[in-house]
Amino acid sequence: MQKHKHFLSFAALFAVILLLTSCGAQKKTSTGGGVSSGVSQADGPSASQWRNGLKGKWVLNSVNREDIPSTYTIKNIFDEAPVDCFIGSVWTLPGGNYRGSIAFNAAGNLCADGAVRTIVWSVYDGAKEGAYPQFQFKKVYSGEKASNVTSGYRLNLSYSDGQSLVMRMPVSLENGSGNLVLNFSRVE
Repeated sequence: MQKHKHFLSFAALFAVILLLTSCGAQKKTSTGGGVSSGVSQADGPSASQWRNGLKGKWVLNSVNREDIPSTYTIKNIFDEAPVDCFIGSVWTLPGGNYRGSIAFNAAGNLCADGAVRTIVWSVYDGAKEGAYPQFQFKKVYSGEKASNVTSGYRLNLSYSDGQSLVMRMPVSLENGSGNLVLNFSRVE
């Protein structure tokens, strides 16, 4: 009888653990892009997989607002230019030394059509913090060494199928936060 009780207790405990692990974790989706508590790194691509998938040339097709009121003004992004100036820009992300570029192709009052900004890019591996990998880059101006540049930018990697790419740029608001959703397609 005693063995039977122990077996039932063990079976009940196993069933509870199985139920909790199957329902507890929320996977990263193509719309969310964020990190939820209880989500492990195993739910999405690793930093290495993202890094390999990002290599190449990408054109920024559109930037959408997510949870950002239409009345909220965003003057510029990446301490560079207005959002519209980035539409049509080509992001070259080579492998090897990860020294790439952003080439601007938009004409406008504050746009520098034809300008090319040198960047050093990588994928931040947030696994130790329980976070998903993030695309990060810093701008490197002529005569600067990348190792001397101490500021940069991080974007949440949300989705990629090899031909399209979605990254989210967090934007702090007075009451919460939102995202600028950057939609890219691969340049052949």
